[in-house]
Amino acid sequence: MNWKRTLMILWVTNFLVTAGMSLVIPFLPLYIEKLGVHQLQDIERWSGWVFSAQFVTSVICQPIWGRFADKHGRKIMLLRAGLGMGVVTALMGAVVNVWQLLFLRLFNGIFSGFISMSVSLQASITPNENSGQALGMLQTGAIAGNLIGPLIGGVLAETIGFRAVFYLTGGFLIAAGIIVLIFVHENHQPRVNTKNNQKGDLIQLKSLLPVFIASTFTQVGMMSIEPIVSIYAETLYSGAHLALIAGLVVAMSGIANLIGAPTLGRLGDNIGQRKVLIIALCSAACMYFPQALAANIGVLLIGRFLLGLFIGGMIPSLNVLVKKKAPKELQATAFGFNSASTFLGNLIGPLVGSTVAATYGIKNVFYVTMVILLVNAVMIYFNRNLDVQPRTVTG
Repeated sequence: MNWKRTLMILWVTNFLVTAGMSLVIPFLPLYIEKLGVHQLQDIERWSGWVFSAQFVTSVICQPIWGRFADKHGRKIMLLRAGLGMGVVTALMGAVVNVWQLLFLRLFNGIFSGFISMSVSLQASITPNENSGQALGMLQTGAIAGNLIGPLIGGVLAETIGFRAVFYLTGGFLIAAGIIVLIFVHENHQPRVNTKNNQKGDLIQLKSLLPVFIASTFTQVGMMSIEPIVSIYAETLYSGAHLALIAGLVVAMSGIANLIGAPTLGRLGDNIGQRKVLIIALCSAACMYFPQALAANIGVLLIGRFLLGLFIGGMIPSLNVLVKKKAPKELQATAFGFNSASTFLGNLIGPLVGSTVAATYGIKNVFYVTMVILLVNAVMIYFNRNLDVQPRTVTG
C-alpha cells in the first residue's frame, strides 16, 4: 500500500469529518439556548455536558474497536465511524429539547474514532523515519476542517438555521465513509487472538502508559476552554454577526495549526518527539495569558492564533510515540487505548472548563488550563522512557 497515496485520501476524509463536526461548535451554546435553556450559568453547564457526552461512550468503546481493527482491519472501522456518526449527527437537527441532544451525543460516541483510526492506518504503512512528517501532515487535514468548519458554520447558522447545519454535518460524515469505501485499500493480515496473547497484550502496552496519561492531560488542557470560548467572545464583542465572530474565534487557532503541525512534526523526526512535546506544552501554556487578559475581541483573536502555533505539535508527537513504541501486531489496539485516553481528556476538559467558568468566571479557565499544560510538560520532562531515536539528518 502506497503510504503517500493513502495519506492524500485520508487527509481529504479527515478534512470532511472535522469540517462537518466543527460546523456546529460555534453555535452549540446558542442551539442549547434555542432548546429552552436561558440562564447564562445553565447554558455554560449544559454546554459542557453536551459537548462532553459523546466522549463518555467513546472512552469505553475505543479500546474495543482498536482490538477489533487488529483482527479485522482498520478500513472497516473507518466505515463504521463515518457512516454511523453521519446518521446520528443528522438526527441531532431534529431534537426538541436539550435532553434529546444529550442522548444523541452519548450515542454518537459509540461510532466515534474516525480520526484516530485513520491515524492508526497511516502509521501502520508509513516508514518510521517519515512518521512525524506524515502524521503531522495528516493532522493538518483535521486542522483545516476545524478551521473551515467554524467559519462556515457561523455563516450557515445565520442563513439556513441551526438544525439544517446538523443535517449538512451528517452528509459530510457519510461522504467521508463513502470515499474510504471506494478509494482506500488495505492489505490486512488478520491477527488470531487467544486467551494467552490477550493477557500479554496489556503487559506489552504497559510501557505506553505515560503516553496515554500525557494524551489525556493534553486534551484536558486543550478542550477546557473550547465549548465556552464563544460565550467568552460574546463578553468582549457586542456588535452584529455574533455567530460569525464566534466562528472566527474558534477557527483562529486552526489557522496557526496549519503552520505548526507539519513544522513541529518534521522537527520531531529530527530531534525527537519528547523534546517537541515539552516545547509545545510550555509555549502553549504561555499563550493563554493574552487571552485571559484580553480587553477586546482583537486581543483574543491574536492570543488564539499564538496558541494554535504550538497546539498543532502535541497530538502528532504523541501519535508517533505510540507508533514507535507499540508492537506492530498491537498498533491498532495501542491507538485504541490512546484514542480512549484522548476522549477521556475531551470528556474531562469541557467539564472542568464549564465548572470553573460557572463558579469562578470564564477568565479563570485560562489560568487553570495553563497549570494543566505545565504539569503535563513536567511529567514528560522527567519521563526519559519517552525518548525515541530521532532521524539521522544527512547532507
